[in-house]
Amino acid sequence: MTLDQFTPEEGQVARRYEYDDSTVMAVDFGTDAADASVDLVDDTVIVVLADDQHEIDLPANTENAHTFMKNGVLTIELEEDR
Repeated sequence: MTLDQFTPEEGQVARRYEYDDSTVMAVDFGTDAADASVDLVDDTVIVVLADDQHEIDLPANTENAHTFMKNGVLTIELEEDR
């Protein structure tokens, strides 16, 4: 497993974990983001926090992406096609 930080925003914890058959990205928006919503449109994850909107572009040709938000932490799971 390799671990890379994939966002340059100051103070935001964001990590990318690569496994043999999947990739998991996690972004901690903080406890104030507990009411945030997340949506997946094409190859872009859209997170709406009150009046702010954040977009995360997924790698090209991404398939089988799953997103969810819990306690202010966004998790994006990308499964590899077999």
